[in-house]
Amino acid sequence: MSTRSILGLIYMVQGLQQLGEDPGPVLRKHGLDPAQLDPGTRIERTRELRIYADLADQLHDPMVGLRLGGFYGLAGYGPLVMLIMTCANAWEAFQMGVKYQRLTYLFGTLRLEPGERLSALVLSPMAMAPRALRFRVDGEVSGTYKMVRDMQATMGLDIHAERIDMPYPRPPQAAEYEAYFNAPVRFGETEARFWLRNEHLQLRFPSADPAAHAMYRSLCDQQLQSQQADEAHTGMADRVLTHLGLFNGEFPSVNDVARAFDLSERSLRRQLSDEGKNFRDLLAQARHAKALHLLDRSTLPVEAIAQQLGYAESAAFIRAFQRWQGMTPARWRQRTPAEG
Repeated sequence: MSTRSILGLIYMVQGLQQLGEDPGPVLRKHGLDPAQLDPGTRIERTRELRIYADLADQLHDPMVGLRLGGFYGLAGYGPLVMLIMTCANAWEAFQMGVKYQRLTYLFGTLRLEPGERLSALVLSPMAMAPRALRFRVDGEVSGTYKMVRDMQATMGLDIHAERIDMPYPRPPQAAEYEAYFNAPVRFGETEARFWLRNEHLQLRFPSADPAAHAMYRSLCDQQLQSQQADEAHTGMADRVLTHLGLFNGEFPSVNDVARAFDLSERSLRRQLSDEGKNFRDLLAQARHAKALHLLDRSTLPVEAIAQQLGYAESAAFIRAFQRWQGMTPARWRQRTPAEG
């Protein structure tokens, strides 16, 4: 299973605490003590994402995600920061950021889109429930913005966004976003974008150093290879099931899940087929597992559970549950210990 440094989670915990939020109950639910997180350890990516999804549901301030970006320090990115700072110019630096994005704290996917006058650094977000999506996108966009601004301050440059796009509906606090980024912000887009002037991307970095750059690139390559070795031991079906377990209500499509793993839909279906699995059965398995969890550990009525599982009508959920367990959800709740 893919893992990464727990530093991103630690920065998030510290930021939430300083912003007046209490992440403790959610972390303890996942078996973690916020006071005893070891910066030298690693965390499985999907487990970390489940924590973020749960946190989003209990936040009091909808602006917390945006403000969290200020708590991510350059040192936490390891050799990646030095790799970027030893590039020849900003265009090359952004290319390195895209190539080695798995070494950052992002869950979305980065790419560069060149244009005639403006080019865009694009963040394609992972499909999540609306509150979790805004929380993660705000944190990832503001964290990326903070990283770029911190490096610019170190090098004495000014490469600022002409406009920023956000991939969710315009919130009541839209003016605060423009004040934070000091740039126009357009909401309701499909992806997040930093629009940058091409002449700014050609500015030469005063810290450019080809020899040091080669050394840091080798270190980053080693980190990527280590991550890929971890992922090789985990089947795609297990990864998809874990990802589907993050959702309540509307579940992501197969294309959304493929994007979450940086794959095309065709590649995802092929990998699942190689393991003797298919997406439809995995979605049913995820719903089954969530149904059992909600029936056993909550007092929600069957109608509410059906909604959380993405069924338009409770009758469809009841029929599906009878196929899975041979009894209705109500009968399942009434079963005796001997029935299991």
